[in-house]
Amino acid sequence: MDYPRNPAPADFPILAALTDRWSPLAFSGRPVEEEKIATLFEAARWAPSSYNEQPWRYVYATKSDAEARARLESLLLPGNAWAGNAFVLVVSFAKKTFTYNGKENRHALHDTGAASAYLAAQCPSLGLVAHQMAGFNVEEANALLGVSADFVAGSMIAVGYPGDPKQLDPNLQEREKAARVRKPQKEFVFRGKYQ
Repeated sequence: MDYPRNPAPADFPILAALTDRWSPLAFSGRPVEEEKIATLFEAARWAPSSYNEQPWRYVYATKSDAEARARLESLLLPGNAWAGNAFVLVVSFAKKTFTYNGKENRHALHDTGAASAYLAAQCPSLGLVAHQMAGFNVEEANALLGVSADFVAGSMIAVGYPGDPKQLDPNLQEREKAARVRKPQKEFVFRGKYQ
């Protein structure tokens, strides 16, 4: 299957890695090579973070990890059942406190989001697609995946090779074909003062 192209219609020139990254719903079950999985987490590793804390932690499982994969899939909410088709499922966690002084790290989720964005941005260069989602059971994630209470679950990420959109439910097919849109900069960028 060809790599799905749905480039972002950017108003200004930005990196191709950013225009090429998108969040499709159709995944094949094709195995993702271990080296590519390691490359994704290497990309996440180099994201910026407050005090270089690197508060992110990732728990993942592939379709080859039967029991562990079942645990991750059990966290999916019904509306995101499509994510079970992806070969890799990942849950991100952010450490709520700084390691060096034990104080609250109010930037932890921000930094973990940056690391996850780096991971997602790396995907197109590997022929992979990723879809981050909030639709998973956050309340059960720590206990089910063995993560201490000093961490908060961030997002679940489906990663894999592109699948055939025709295999999706008709409503999801429509979402898959929808044009990519974003708010114009004037709605979220303010010079000097929020207006």
